[in-house]
Amino acid sequence: MKRIGVLVSGRGSNLQALIDAARRGELGGEIAVVVSNVETAAGLERARRAGIPTAFRDHRGKKREAFDAEIVEILHAHRVDLVCLAGFMRLLSPVFVRAFPQRVVNIHPALLPAFPGKDAQRQAWEHGAKVSGPTVHIVDEGLDSGPIVAQEAVSVRSSDTPESLAERILEAEHRLYPRAVRTLLAGRWRIEGRRFLVEDE
Repeated sequence: MKRIGVLVSGRGSNLQALIDAARRGELGGEIAVVVSNVETAAGLERARRAGIPTAFRDHRGKKREAFDAEIVEILHAHRVDLVCLAGFMRLLSPVFVRAFPQRVVNIHPALLPAFPGKDAQRQAWEHGAKVSGPTVHIVDEGLDSGPIVAQEAVSVRSSDTPESLAERILEAEHRLYPRAVRTLLAGRWRIEGRRFLVEDE
């Protein structure tokens, strides 16, 4: 069975969506380890309750590359096939990305390439976008710039606030991320240029 490592910094709601999908046999793999740079991250407790091994490494006072090398060592020790970022609030260095080429995936709360970076939901709302939603993408050495694996549209309502829009996008994230992970683990895909192509689609 394919093995997944998940990196979290906060509450871990997308981690929970992955845990739930794995329990239902819908993820196509098992979560082998959950790692955080925040010792009190609620995501670590979610993992512990699910019986998943956890690890904490403090990034403070370390160069980015040195910290990333520590995380890579943990993931290699758990023999992970795919790394999922689930609210991991750090930019990954080339050291990390090159250790898992095309095997690191992130979920972003906007329809990339629009609104990369922080506060994407507010960016979309302030810009007057009529449609937003989450994007699952492969992580490369840029900011939210890797090939797009999957997206789900979420309408922006006239009555929305940034907070209400973010809440509905998060609900879509919980649906989209497990499906995208299953596609990635199945392995019947390739990348041509920037395009992520799945066989038989």
